[in-house]
Amino acid sequence: MEAGPRRDPDPDPAHRNGPGQHQDQLGAQQQALVEHLKERGFLRAARIEAAFRAVPRHLFLPGVPPEEVYRDQVIPLKIVDGVCISSSSQPAIMAIMLEQLDLKPGQRVLEIGAASGYNAALMAHIVGESGTVVTIDIDEDLVEGARARLEAAGYRQVHVLCGDGAQGYPPAAPYDRIILTVAAGDIAAPWYEQLKPDGRLLLPLVLRDAQFSVALERRADHLESVSVRCCAFMMLRGPFAEAGGIFALGARTEASPALQLRLNNYQPVDVAALYRDLAGPWYDLPSGVLANLHEVHYGFNSWLSQHEPTACSLVAQREHPALTELPWLFKVAGLEARATIGMVADNHIALLALPPGWRQSASGAGQSGQAVCEIMVRCFGGAEYLARRLLSLLRSWDTAGRPASWLLVPGDERLRLRIYPLHVPCPEEPAPGRLIFTRRWSRLVIERQA
Repeated sequence: MEAGPRRDPDPDPAHRNGPGQHQDQLGAQQQALVEHLKERGFLRAARIEAAFRAVPRHLFLPGVPPEEVYRDQVIPLKIVDGVCISSSSQPAIMAIMLEQLDLKPGQRVLEIGAASGYNAALMAHIVGESGTVVTIDIDEDLVEGARARLEAAGYRQVHVLCGDGAQGYPPAAPYDRIILTVAAGDIAAPWYEQLKPDGRLLLPLVLRDAQFSVALERRADHLESVSVRCCAFMMLRGPFAEAGGIFALGARTEASPALQLRLNNYQPVDVAALYRDLAGPWYDLPSGVLANLHEVHYGFNSWLSQHEPTACSLVAQREHPALTELPWLFKVAGLEARATIGMVADNHIALLALPPGWRQSASGAGQSGQAVCEIMVRCFGGAEYLARRLLSLLRSWDTAGRPASWLLVPGDERLRLRIYPLHVPCPEEPAPGRLIFTRRWSRLVIERQA
């Protein structure tokens, strides 16, 4: 195992101890989490396991009860207007992404999304004293907190900066590794430019609501994936953020956190009016389209986003007592959350729904992600024109042969991506088994190998 960076022999005990907890109890909880991650197959590399055993997560989450800190779960860090905009990621996905990143001692690493500083500490432990970790966050309060906790934990060689992560950090470039702990729908030119010729870029890549943790290696004129896993992260903020928006609907309480409305493209929204629609009368329109929910989530979702600028998704952390009739179709990967998709226009909403009597499981994914049922369209607030438009798009997707539904399947090891900067001619064309998305900075070629 590689040695980690030099640490203070006795950091301030106030940072080490939660209320009423002794250090040995905290250590036992930390090691129990590591054993849990190993048993589930998330911790396999010795260097990564050593980092999780050496870096106490509670140092980076002051005020959070240790029993919460050492569960395999997301911990919210910052909530604005009912929407969580920063969190300490679930340890399982952190372990998965560190394995994808394939860090080596002595490497130079750029992290975009400092959050609590915990992930930067894990990486600093792996690259050691001969390595360098630079971590950036857009919020000064998060930067100050991460910097203080890293110093208290003895990882003073981590450089914590406030700035727009889309610009990278040229003074310390080039980097052996660049990692985003926020989701993005494209590859910003500075990330490509600041990566070494043999370097690796890892990011949660957004393909509509689906997110994939993609490890990309640099080739002569493009980036090519070497590992693709499912994930769910907060979105990148700042000038490079996606064109859509996230809005909180309804009051947020301990028992009932706010619904999140996520728009594919930004439009002004009257959140009170939309919430009234969701709480009011509704009726379902049959589509005649028989499909399983994986096809709908990974196929129609992509189709809808490409053909309809008013596409949206609705997400909730758990069931709302006042909105028990919301038509949840999916469980959000990596989170205890439910979601469905649809359209928003003129402060009205229409959503996909399951047929009457179709029992939803505790996961919110219906009886089975692979079981076939008729997909319905739910009309809220009497805006039937919107529901009819969503119905038409669903039928068009079905008539077109359900493009992409077989491609964007979670956990499919055959998924491959190649990403070309826009100034580089893309030598590939759309074909059966291949999708090409043109984004602001690049073209994404996605295919499933036989």
